[in-house]
Amino acid sequence: MSMQNVSIWSEEFGAATDAPILLIMGSMSQGVLWPDGFVGRLTAGGRRVVRYDHRDTGRSGTVDFEAEPYTWHDIKDDVYRVMDAHGMESAHLVGHSAGGLLGQFVAVERPERVRSLTVIASSPLGGGEGGVLVRALTGQPQPEGSLPEPTPEFVDFYRGLMTAPPPEDRRGAVEAMIAEQRVLHGTGLPFDEDAARRLQERIYDRARDLSAAGNHRSAAMADPDFEPTGVLHRVKAPTLVIEGDHEPVKPGHGALIAERIPDARLMIVPGMGHTLPPESHEELVAAILTHTAG
Repeated sequence: MSMQNVSIWSEEFGAATDAPILLIMGSMSQGVLWPDGFVGRLTAGGRRVVRYDHRDTGRSGTVDFEAEPYTWHDIKDDVYRVMDAHGMESAHLVGHSAGGLLGQFVAVERPERVRSLTVIASSPLGGGEGGVLVRALTGQPQPEGSLPEPTPEFVDFYRGLMTAPPPEDRRGAVEAMIAEQRVLHGTGLPFDEDAARRLQERIYDRARDLSAAGNHRSAAMADPDFEPTGVLHRVKAPTLVIEGDHEPVKPGHGALIAERIPDARLMIVPGMGHTLPPESHEELVAAILTHTAG
């Protein structure tokens, strides 16, 4: 489907008559980072599931950002466009990381379109997560009341990335992507390098332009005040907040989301970091199916 001169790739699973779930992945991330096994379990549980590639990722369209700039408001509005294209007047939103921020924003902005909200490995809308990351990576002190910082392992890895030369070929790029996935995976569960390689090769090979995902950073800088503040009390949708107890990027942020959204429930998943490992799928899907029932 085409929108604002940008095509968005999406795919749908399950019966059209089943309760709809829209999966929203994080910044610079393709929809296939929602694992096939995870999606299959949701579908087997009687859900109609849609996942999609954000603009400038995967098979979705890419733009010359200088010629056609956009902001995270546009990435957020893509959520509505995907829903409209699949005939979803409303849906259960499940967002991961920045996808969880988008889900929170949609739940505040258009409550009639959100049957329920599930937020995984995310930060509270309006909490200033971007500033926390920048200050952590640049060694600046965090103001009092800031969100908890990423783990030292995460900070060290991304500081190294900031000065590392870009990979020269597919092999180098995939190796770098595996290294990043290892850090995001955390230390709570064994890291399956073979599975990581298959996933990152898939991500590399299906991208129209892997570097275009960096436009999401430009979009954030173009509108640093994208997130409204002090609005989470307006979320009406039943909300489930999920965080792994080995979360390296946003440790403890889930509890803050759950505090700010009325009647939200917090679920801590043993061993899980910032990714969606197979060991956690059964527990995650059982919780989401219960949350989206009825």
